[in-house]
Amino acid sequence: MTRTDPGALERYLRSVAADLRGPGLVLEDDPDAITRFLDLPAVAIQQRMLMPARFDRGADAVPPFVPNEASCLEWVLAAEWLAWGDPGMTLASPGPSLSTAVVRALADEEQRDWFFTRIARWPTWTFFALTEPGKGSAATELEAALTPVPDRSGWLLSGEKMYIGNGAHAQLGVVFCRRAPGPWGIEAVLVDTTDPGFRAEPLPMLGLRGARISRLRFDDVYVSPERVLGRDRPPSRRGLRGALGAMLWFRPSVAAFALGATRAACDYVLAERPALAGADRALVDDMSDRRSRLRALLHRAAVEIDAGAPNIHRVSAVKTRAADLAEEATRLAAWLLGPASLIEHPWLDKLYRDVRAFEFMEGTGNIHRRTVFQGLLRDDFFVADPDDLGCDGAA
Repeated sequence: MTRTDPGALERYLRSVAADLRGPGLVLEDDPDAITRFLDLPAVAIQQRMLMPARFDRGADAVPPFVPNEASCLEWVLAAEWLAWGDPGMTLASPGPSLSTAVVRALADEEQRDWFFTRIARWPTWTFFALTEPGKGSAATELEAALTPVPDRSGWLLSGEKMYIGNGAHAQLGVVFCRRAPGPWGIEAVLVDTTDPGFRAEPLPMLGLRGARISRLRFDDVYVSPERVLGRDRPPSRRGLRGALGAMLWFRPSVAAFALGATRAACDYVLAERPALAGADRALVDDMSDRRSRLRALLHRAAVEIDAGAPNIHRVSAVKTRAADLAEEATRLAAWLLGPASLIEHPWLDKLYRDVRAFEFMEGTGNIHRRTVFQGLLRDDFFVADPDDLGCDGAA
């Protein structure tokens, strides 16, 4: 259950999310223009919800019912409405990002202070670097490596990371790398982008241009022992555990992004064609009904994560179906608005391209379909008693 009134939170989110659409179009041509829009409440929301309260310096930017250190369900609500406003603008905004889940899960107090104090110096961008050019996001096959520094404590980080959001613009981030063979040889380390040997370049993108998806290179970047997350934990409870925990916690938010975009596409059609009726209106209504049913399942999955009893099979099902639904919704919107719709409606053209990224974020569809299949084989997929979960997913 959430710690705040979800109704009040949703009403506020919807009231400010629409302000992201105009800036989102600006970022298409100039991703660095994000600095012109940092005073928007929808941008400050992310900083508030992913930051511990004692580090939050923007107390007056958003209402007090917007929580610090949001639960998974609270963040899912926010992600859906922010993506309804504009997914590209949301992902381009400063703040802790996906890396915050790793820091919250693994960091000691000294590391948390270092990380969140830096982010509190608004604006600060961060990155989460797991995916590699030759290995994708297969956490157990990483090639980026730590090697000991001769005659000195610490390690040198070498390797590459690929498709990293805000990587070329961030000031700090979390990098997953290998210190020793096997799954327990993986470490999560904090990296300051001003460290010698760090290089980043933005990649040319068709969608989500504002998020500055990047390629990162590490050429003997020095990593001190204080930068190794979970340094006082046994190997089985640090690097790999942090990667899997972060992805599980944020995977529902990718589904929420997709559902927000689906809602936005349907709303856009109805705004442009208010007299839509008959078979065409039935198609939009059916899309909205499917979104609502999937939203209910998403909220149940988030409640399970917050309760410490996540079901990865259902999370995978929701993520892959939501990504498919967003693509289908934008195709439907383009068809209903006519053959020149993507030329006549720049925002729809942008949304059409942006939502294609959801298939690749937090695992592709074929990986999640395999996970769903495994859950069905184990008889561990369906909710035993949905009414006990306390969330109806309506709206």
